[in-house]
Amino acid sequence: MAHMTPDIETPAVLIDLDIAEANIAAAQAHFDGLGVRFRPHIKTHKIPRLARLQLREGAQGIAVQKLSEAEVFVAEGFEDILLCFNLLSPTKIERLRALSTQCHLTVVADNLATVQALSTGFADSADRLSVLVECDTGMGRCGVQTPQDAADLAYEIEHAPGLHFQGLLTYPAVQGEVAVQTFMSAAKALCITAVGHCETISSGGTPTMADAALAPVVTEYRAGTYIYNDRSLLARGACTLADCALTVLSTVVSRPTPTRAILDAGSKSLTSDLLGLQGYGHVVEFPGAQITALSEEHAILTLPPDQPGPAIGQKLHIIPNHACPVSNLMDQVYFHRSGTLIAAQKVAARGCVT
Repeated sequence: MAHMTPDIETPAVLIDLDIAEANIAAAQAHFDGLGVRFRPHIKTHKIPRLARLQLREGAQGIAVQKLSEAEVFVAEGFEDILLCFNLLSPTKIERLRALSTQCHLTVVADNLATVQALSTGFADSADRLSVLVECDTGMGRCGVQTPQDAADLAYEIEHAPGLHFQGLLTYPAVQGEVAVQTFMSAAKALCITAVGHCETISSGGTPTMADAALAPVVTEYRAGTYIYNDRSLLARGACTLADCALTVLSTVVSRPTPTRAILDAGSKSLTSDLLGLQGYGHVVEFPGAQITALSEEHAILTLPPDQPGPAIGQKLHIIPNHACPVSNLMDQVYFHRSGTLIAAQKVAARGCVT
Protein backbone atom coordinates (compact mmCIF):
# COMPACT_ATOMS: atom_id res chain seq x y z
CA MET A 1 0.00 0.00 0.00
CA ALA A 2 1.21 3.52 -0.80
CA HIS A 3 2.90 5.73 1.76
CA MET A 4 4.23 8.58 -0.45
CA THR A 5 1.65 11.00 0.89
CA PRO A 6 3.21 14.22 2.28
CA ASP A 7 2.67 16.29 -0.86
CA ILE A 8 -0.75 14.92 -1.86
CA GLU A 9 -3.73 16.94 -0.68
CA THR A 10 -6.62 14.87 0.56
CA PRO A 11 -9.01 13.40 -0.17
CA ALA A 12 -7.28 11.81 -3.16
CA VAL A 13 -7.43 8.56 -5.11
CA LEU A 14 -4.24 6.53 -5.38
CA ILE A 15 -3.69 3.80 -7.99
CA ASP A 16 -0.90 1.28 -7.53
CA LEU A 17 0.19 0.56 -11.11
CA ASP A 18 2.07 -2.58 -10.12
CA ILE A 19 -1.13 -4.09 -8.75
CA ALA A 20 -3.32 -2.81 -11.60
CA GLU A 21 -0.97 -4.25 -14.21
CA ALA A 22 -0.85 -7.58 -12.39
CA ASN A 23 -4.67 -7.64 -12.31
CA ILE A 24 -4.81 -6.88 -16.04
CA ALA A 25 -2.36 -9.68 -16.84
CA ALA A 26 -4.10 -12.24 -14.62
CA ALA A 27 -7.56 -11.58 -16.09
CA GLN A 28 -6.30 -11.71 -19.66
CA ALA A 29 -4.44 -14.96 -19.02
CA HIS A 30 -7.60 -16.44 -17.48
CA PHE A 31 -9.72 -15.74 -20.55
CA ASP A 32 -6.98 -16.63 -23.01
CA GLY A 33 -6.86 -20.00 -21.26
CA LEU A 34 -10.61 -20.40 -21.75
CA GLY A 35 -10.42 -19.36 -25.41
CA VAL A 36 -12.85 -16.50 -24.76
CA ARG A 37 -12.45 -12.96 -26.09
CA PHE A 38 -11.97 -10.49 -23.26
CA ARG A 39 -13.46 -6.99 -23.52
CA PRO A 40 -12.67 -4.85 -20.44
CA HIS A 41 -15.30 -2.39 -19.25
CA ILE A 42 -13.71 1.04 -18.87
CA LYS A 43 -16.45 2.55 -16.70
CA THR A 44 -14.39 1.44 -13.70
CA HIS A 45 -11.34 3.59 -14.47
CA LYS A 46 -12.45 5.97 -17.31
CA ILE A 47 -8.77 6.47 -18.24
CA PRO A 48 -7.48 5.83 -21.80
CA ARG A 49 -3.96 5.12 -20.52
CA LEU A 50 -5.23 2.15 -18.53
CA ALA A 51 -7.42 0.92 -21.40
CA ARG A 52 -4.35 0.90 -23.64
CA LEU A 53 -2.59 -1.32 -21.12
CA GLN A 54 -5.59 -3.67 -21.25
CA LEU A 55 -5.49 -3.81 -25.05
CA ARG A 56 -1.73 -4.29 -25.08
CA GLU A 57 -2.15 -7.33 -22.83
CA GLY A 58 -4.54 -8.87 -25.38
CA ALA A 59 -8.04 -7.48 -24.80
CA GLN A 60 -10.20 -7.25 -27.91
CA GLY A 61 -11.91 -3.86 -27.79
CA ILE A 62 -13.50 -2.12 -24.83
CA ALA A 63 -16.97 -1.82 -23.31
CA VAL A 64 -18.51 1.47 -22.19
CA GLN A 65 -21.74 2.16 -20.37
CA LYS A 66 -22.64 5.58 -21.72
CA LEU A 67 -22.42 7.31 -25.09
CA SER A 68 -20.36 10.17 -23.69
CA GLU A 69 -17.75 7.66 -22.49
CA ALA A 70 -17.59 6.27 -26.02
CA GLU A 71 -17.04 9.76 -27.40
CA VAL A 72 -14.06 10.31 -25.10
CA PHE A 73 -12.45 7.01 -26.06
CA VAL A 74 -13.09 7.40 -29.79
CA ALA A 75 -11.36 10.79 -29.59
CA GLU A 76 -8.43 8.92 -28.02
CA GLY A 77 -8.24 6.55 -30.99
CA PHE A 78 -10.05 3.45 -29.71
CA GLU A 79 -11.49 1.49 -32.62
CA ASP A 80 -13.72 -1.30 -31.23
CA ILE A 81 -16.36 -0.27 -28.70
CA LEU A 82 -19.40 -2.00 -27.23
CA LEU A 83 -21.97 0.38 -25.72
CA CYS A 84 -23.95 -1.55 -23.10
CA PHE A 85 -26.97 0.71 -22.71
CA ASN A 86 -30.31 1.21 -24.48
CA LEU A 87 -30.33 4.41 -26.54
CA LEU A 88 -33.66 6.02 -27.38
CA SER A 89 -33.33 9.76 -27.97
CA PRO A 90 -32.81 11.01 -31.55
CA THR A 91 -30.05 13.33 -30.33
CA LYS A 92 -28.06 10.50 -28.80
CA ILE A 93 -28.57 8.29 -31.83
CA GLU A 94 -27.35 11.12 -34.07
CA ARG A 95 -24.20 11.27 -31.91
CA LEU A 96 -23.93 7.48 -32.11
CA ARG A 97 -24.07 7.59 -35.90
CA ALA A 98 -21.29 10.18 -36.00
CA LEU A 99 -19.14 7.86 -33.87
CA SER A 100 -19.92 4.87 -36.08
CA THR A 101 -17.95 6.51 -38.91
CA GLN A 102 -14.84 6.61 -36.69
CA CYS A 103 -14.79 3.15 -35.09
CA HIS A 104 -16.52 -0.21 -35.05
CA LEU A 105 -19.52 0.18 -32.75
CA THR A 106 -21.84 -2.42 -31.26
CA VAL A 107 -24.89 -1.50 -29.18
CA VAL A 108 -27.60 -3.32 -27.22
CA ALA A 109 -31.39 -3.40 -27.19
CA ASP A 110 -33.93 -5.25 -25.08
CA ASN A 111 -37.14 -3.80 -26.50
CA LEU A 112 -38.76 -2.93 -29.80
CA ALA A 113 -38.87 0.81 -29.09
CA THR A 114 -35.07 0.91 -28.85
CA VAL A 115 -34.76 -1.10 -32.06
CA GLN A 116 -37.10 1.27 -33.89
CA ALA A 117 -35.24 4.33 -32.62
CA LEU A 118 -31.89 2.89 -33.73
CA SER A 119 -33.30 1.92 -37.11
CA THR A 120 -34.71 5.42 -37.67
CA GLY A 121 -31.26 6.87 -37.08
CA PHE A 122 -29.37 4.34 -39.22
CA ALA A 123 -31.88 3.48 -41.97
CA ASP A 124 -29.89 5.23 -44.70
CA SER A 125 -26.44 4.38 -43.34
CA ALA A 126 -23.99 2.72 -45.70
CA ASP A 127 -23.00 0.28 -42.96
CA ARG A 128 -25.48 -1.48 -40.74
CA LEU A 129 -25.18 -1.01 -36.99
CA SER A 130 -24.43 -4.18 -35.02
CA VAL A 131 -26.93 -4.83 -32.21
CA LEU A 132 -26.88 -7.37 -29.37
CA VAL A 133 -30.10 -8.43 -27.68
CA GLU A 134 -29.72 -7.93 -23.93
CA CYS A 135 -31.03 -10.86 -21.89
CA ASP A 136 -31.97 -11.04 -18.22
CA THR A 137 -30.39 -14.28 -16.97
CA GLY A 138 -31.12 -13.57 -13.31
CA MET A 139 -29.80 -10.11 -12.45
CA GLY A 140 -33.27 -8.54 -12.60
CA ARG A 141 -32.20 -5.39 -14.40
CA CYS A 142 -32.50 -4.82 -18.16
CA GLY A 143 -32.99 -7.68 -20.59
CA VAL A 144 -35.60 -9.77 -22.38
CA GLN A 145 -37.12 -12.35 -20.09
CA THR A 146 -37.11 -15.57 -22.13
CA PRO A 147 -35.03 -17.17 -24.90
CA GLN A 148 -38.03 -16.89 -27.21
CA ASP A 149 -38.24 -13.16 -26.49
CA ALA A 150 -34.59 -12.92 -27.50
CA ALA A 151 -35.23 -14.68 -30.80
CA ASP A 152 -38.28 -12.53 -31.52
CA LEU A 153 -36.30 -9.34 -30.96
CA ALA A 154 -33.38 -10.70 -33.01
CA TYR A 155 -35.79 -11.14 -35.92
CA GLU A 156 -36.99 -7.54 -35.58
CA ILE A 157 -33.39 -6.25 -35.49
CA GLU A 158 -32.26 -8.25 -38.50
CA HIS A 159 -35.18 -6.97 -40.56
CA ALA A 160 -34.95 -3.35 -39.40
CA PRO A 161 -33.37 -0.96 -41.92
CA GLY A 162 -29.83 -0.04 -40.98
CA LEU A 163 -29.39 -2.71 -38.30
CA HIS A 164 -27.65 -6.10 -38.04
CA PHE A 165 -28.37 -8.67 -35.36
CA GLN A 166 -24.95 -9.56 -33.93
CA GLY A 167 -25.85 -11.79 -30.99
CA LEU A 168 -26.78 -11.79 -27.31
CA LEU A 169 -25.55 -10.05 -24.16
CA THR A 170 -26.15 -10.50 -20.44
CA TYR A 171 -24.93 -9.20 -17.11
CA PRO A 172 -25.34 -12.23 -14.87
CA ALA A 173 -26.19 -12.42 -11.22
CA VAL A 174 -23.43 -13.45 -8.82
CA GLN A 175 -22.97 -17.22 -9.11
CA GLY A 176 -25.20 -17.05 -12.16
CA GLU A 177 -23.03 -18.71 -14.82
CA VAL A 178 -25.07 -21.91 -14.93
CA ALA A 179 -28.17 -19.80 -15.60
CA VAL A 180 -26.26 -17.97 -18.34
CA GLN A 181 -25.37 -21.27 -19.99
CA THR A 182 -28.96 -22.50 -19.87
CA PHE A 183 -30.59 -19.29 -21.10
CA MET A 184 -28.03 -18.39 -23.75
CA SER A 185 -27.81 -21.90 -25.21
CA ALA A 186 -31.56 -21.95 -25.72
CA ALA A 187 -31.67 -18.38 -27.02
CA LYS A 188 -28.80 -18.96 -29.44
CA ALA A 189 -30.53 -21.96 -30.97
CA LEU A 190 -33.79 -20.06 -31.37
CA CYS A 191 -32.01 -17.03 -32.86
CA ILE A 192 -30.24 -19.20 -35.43
CA THR A 193 -33.61 -20.67 -36.38
CA ALA A 194 -35.15 -17.19 -36.59
CA VAL A 195 -32.45 -15.29 -38.49
CA GLY A 196 -29.77 -17.80 -39.44
CA HIS A 197 -26.94 -16.64 -37.19
CA CYS A 198 -25.87 -15.57 -33.69
CA GLU A 199 -22.17 -14.69 -33.77
CA THR A 200 -21.58 -13.17 -30.34
CA ILE A 201 -22.59 -14.29 -26.86
CA SER A 202 -21.33 -11.59 -24.48
CA SER A 203 -21.41 -12.04 -20.72
CA GLY A 204 -19.47 -10.63 -17.87
CA GLY A 205 -18.84 -9.01 -14.57
CA THR A 206 -15.91 -9.17 -12.17
CA PRO A 207 -17.82 -11.10 -9.46
CA THR A 208 -18.42 -14.02 -11.87
CA MET A 209 -15.02 -14.11 -13.62
CA ALA A 210 -13.75 -17.14 -11.73
CA ASP A 211 -16.80 -19.16 -12.80
CA ALA A 212 -16.70 -18.20 -16.48
CA ALA A 213 -15.83 -21.76 -17.53
CA LEU A 214 -19.30 -22.84 -16.37
CA ALA A 215 -20.82 -21.02 -19.36
CA PRO A 216 -18.91 -22.31 -22.42
CA VAL A 217 -21.58 -20.89 -24.74
CA VAL A 218 -20.10 -17.43 -24.04
CA THR A 219 -17.74 -16.11 -26.74
CA GLU A 220 -16.90 -12.76 -25.13
CA TYR A 221 -16.49 -11.72 -21.51
CA ARG A 222 -16.69 -8.20 -20.05
CA ALA A 223 -15.35 -7.08 -16.69
CA GLY A 224 -14.35 -3.75 -15.21
CA THR A 225 -13.75 -3.66 -11.46
CA TYR A 226 -11.08 -6.38 -11.63
CA ILE A 227 -8.45 -3.79 -12.63
CA TYR A 228 -8.73 -2.10 -9.20
CA ASN A 229 -10.83 -4.48 -7.05
CA ASP A 230 -12.60 -3.14 -3.96
CA ARG A 231 -14.05 -4.05 -0.58
CA SER A 232 -17.17 -5.67 -2.07
CA LEU A 233 -14.99 -8.09 -4.00
CA LEU A 234 -12.89 -8.72 -0.92
CA ALA A 235 -16.07 -9.68 0.94
CA ARG A 236 -17.03 -12.11 -1.83
CA GLY A 237 -13.60 -13.74 -1.81
CA ALA A 238 -12.99 -12.64 -5.40
CA CYS A 239 -9.69 -10.94 -4.50
CA THR A 240 -7.28 -10.32 -1.63
CA LEU A 241 -6.02 -7.12 -0.04
CA ALA A 242 -2.88 -7.48 -2.14
CA ASP A 243 -5.04 -7.29 -5.29
CA CYS A 244 -6.61 -3.90 -4.41
CA ALA A 245 -4.99 -1.23 -6.57
CA LEU A 246 -7.23 1.72 -5.63
CA THR A 247 -7.26 3.45 -2.26
CA VAL A 248 -8.75 6.73 -1.13
CA LEU A 249 -6.24 8.76 0.85
CA SER A 250 -7.88 10.69 3.67
CA THR A 251 -6.71 12.84 6.59
CA VAL A 252 -7.90 12.65 10.19
CA VAL A 253 -9.20 16.16 10.89
CA SER A 254 -10.78 15.63 14.32
CA ARG A 255 -10.78 13.24 17.32
CA PRO A 256 -13.90 14.30 19.26
CA THR A 257 -13.86 11.19 21.48
CA PRO A 258 -11.49 8.27 22.12
CA THR A 259 -13.66 6.04 19.92
CA ARG A 260 -14.40 8.48 17.11
CA ALA A 261 -12.22 10.02 14.43
CA ILE A 262 -13.40 12.30 11.64
CA LEU A 263 -11.89 11.99 8.16
CA ASP A 264 -12.00 14.46 5.29
CA ALA A 265 -13.34 11.93 2.76
CA GLY A 266 -17.14 11.83 2.73
CA SER A 267 -19.73 10.64 0.24
CA LYS A 268 -18.18 12.90 -2.42
CA SER A 269 -14.98 10.85 -2.23
CA LEU A 270 -15.86 7.36 -1.01
CA THR A 271 -19.37 6.81 -2.48
CA SER A 272 -22.30 5.88 -0.26
CA ASP A 273 -22.70 2.44 -1.90
CA LEU A 274 -23.00 -0.29 0.72
CA LEU A 275 -23.47 -3.35 -1.53
CA GLY A 276 -24.67 -5.34 1.47
CA LEU A 277 -21.67 -4.42 3.61
CA GLN A 278 -21.43 -2.80 7.03
CA GLY A 279 -19.62 0.52 6.83
CA TYR A 280 -18.19 2.49 3.95
CA GLY A 281 -14.70 1.15 3.39
CA HIS A 282 -11.76 -0.81 4.77
CA VAL A 283 -9.18 1.35 6.56
CA VAL A 284 -5.84 -0.28 5.85
CA GLU A 285 -4.01 1.10 8.88
CA PHE A 286 -6.87 0.31 11.31
CA PRO A 287 -8.67 -2.80 10.04
CA GLY A 288 -10.60 -3.14 13.31
CA ALA A 289 -12.18 0.31 12.89
CA GLN A 290 -15.32 0.95 10.86
CA ILE A 291 -16.47 3.91 8.79
CA THR A 292 -19.97 3.99 10.23
CA ALA A 293 -21.40 7.11 8.58
CA LEU A 294 -20.76 9.55 5.75
CA SER A 295 -21.86 13.09 5.13
CA GLU A 296 -20.78 14.98 2.03
CA GLU A 297 -17.32 15.95 3.30
CA HIS A 298 -16.89 13.87 6.47
CA ALA A 299 -16.46 10.22 7.34
CA ILE A 300 -17.08 9.03 10.88
CA LEU A 301 -14.53 6.39 11.84
CA THR A 302 -15.65 4.39 14.86
CA LEU A 303 -12.72 2.89 16.76
CA PRO A 304 -12.68 -0.14 19.07
CA PRO A 305 -12.59 0.87 22.75
CA ASP A 306 -9.30 0.70 24.63
CA GLN A 307 -7.24 0.61 21.44
CA PRO A 308 -5.00 3.38 20.10
CA GLY A 309 -6.42 5.23 17.15
CA PRO A 310 -5.06 7.64 14.55
CA ALA A 311 -3.73 11.06 15.45
CA ILE A 312 -5.12 14.31 14.10
CA GLY A 313 -3.30 14.97 10.84
CA GLN A 314 -2.56 11.31 10.13
CA LYS A 315 -3.30 10.11 6.61
CA LEU A 316 -5.19 6.86 6.13
CA HIS A 317 -5.68 4.61 3.10
CA ILE A 318 -9.23 3.39 2.52
CA ILE A 319 -10.32 0.62 0.17
CA PRO A 320 -13.81 1.77 -0.87
CA ASN A 321 -16.80 -0.53 -1.00
CA HIS A 322 -17.18 0.08 -4.74
CA ALA A 323 -14.33 1.37 -6.88
CA CYS A 324 -16.34 2.35 -9.97
CA PRO A 325 -18.27 5.35 -8.55
CA VAL A 326 -15.07 6.64 -6.93
CA SER A 327 -13.49 7.08 -10.37
CA ASN A 328 -16.34 9.38 -11.32
CA LEU A 329 -15.90 11.51 -8.20
CA MET A 330 -12.36 12.74 -8.92
CA ASP A 331 -10.86 14.90 -11.68
CA GLN A 332 -7.56 13.07 -11.29
CA VAL A 333 -5.96 10.10 -9.62
CA TYR A 334 -2.36 9.55 -8.56
CA PHE A 335 -0.42 6.69 -10.13
CA HIS A 336 2.33 5.14 -8.02
CA ARG A 337 4.43 2.01 -7.91
CA SER A 338 4.72 0.53 -4.44
CA GLY A 339 4.77 3.96 -2.86
CA THR A 340 6.80 5.87 -5.47
CA LEU A 341 4.69 8.57 -7.10
CA ILE A 342 4.62 8.29 -10.91
CA ALA A 343 2.13 10.90 -12.09
CA ALA A 344 -1.14 12.67 -11.51
CA GLN A 345 -3.49 11.24 -14.14
CA LYS A 346 -6.62 12.95 -15.45
CA VAL A 347 -9.81 10.85 -15.33
CA ALA A 348 -10.69 11.62 -18.94
CA ALA A 349 -14.28 10.32 -18.90
CA ARG A 350 -15.15 11.66 -15.46
CA GLY A 351 -18.72 12.99 -15.48
CA CYS A 352 -19.62 11.14 -18.70
CA VAL A 353 -23.01 9.85 -17.57
CA THR A 354 -25.21 10.72 -20.58
